[in-house]
Amino acid sequence: MTPIDFLRDPAVFVPTCIVLGLCVGSFLNVVIHRLPTIMERRWRAECAELSGTESPAAEKFNLVVPRSRCPSCGHGITALENIPLISYFALGGKCSACKTQIPSRYPLVEALTGLLSGYAAWRFGFSTAAFGALLFSWAMVALAFIDLDTSYLPDNITLPLLWAGLLFNLFGIFTDLKSAVIGAAGGYLALWSVFWSYRLATGKDGMGYGDFKLLGAIGAWLGWKMLPLAILLSSVAGAAIGIALIAFARHGRDTPIPFGPYLAVAGLMALFHGAAITQRYLDLF
Repeated sequence: MTPIDFLRDPAVFVPTCIVLGLCVGSFLNVVIHRLPTIMERRWRAECAELSGTESPAAEKFNLVVPRSRCPSCGHGITALENIPLISYFALGGKCSACKTQIPSRYPLVEALTGLLSGYAAWRFGFSTAAFGALLFSWAMVALAFIDLDTSYLPDNITLPLLWAGLLFNLFGIFTDLKSAVIGAAGGYLALWSVFWSYRLATGKDGMGYGDFKLLGAIGAWLGWKMLPLAILLSSVAGAAIGIALIAFARHGRDTPIPFGPYLAVAGLMALFHGAAITQRYLDLF
């Protein structure tokens, strides 16, 4: 039996993807935390260059450097303190040096990524579709949490995700290429139209350009037929949570609510169960 044959066994492939997802989730925590800062630093440097001023020297900062450390005391996180989930519970959810509470966001992202990875492996089996679903799921997790934190949907993720969807569907993995191209264009234009209609009617921006690109990426992966479902699911979820925040959390009506997380959830639901949901809906008529 070759290693590939061994990995094809669901009893091996699913746990392997769960472990892989946990490790990727640990890295996604770094992406979620650092990518917005990297973007802001780049913007400031570009502004300084355009204005002819010299930007102050700053510590090298990217997804790899510097090493992860406690934001309270600066303690460098060791390899043993960075094992997904296990380290968090072994440390009691606290920094080993200063005992500051570690945000529960970190194990949540790791666990969510692990679960989605395992589900993708179980849903699609050992196949190109499974590996595509893994990439799509990881990107959705990163985008959702970045948007929650900063209201950014970085081009560094949305645009490569869109092109990756088209490349996968060049071989008809999730849909045919024609449907993927129409989905990419239709997804972008659908929210672009809503944006400009709202802006012309109210003089305000109702959403960001990143939302257009994210829906375009979802369309590139799943095809244009899944766009109505993705828009419907994200709109219903956004409306329900928005009303709940206003009613119970005293969230101001004028305070913007990021739409990216709802698009990400809708995209994942469409990826895993879009055809079944659509068929159940059609069966009602």
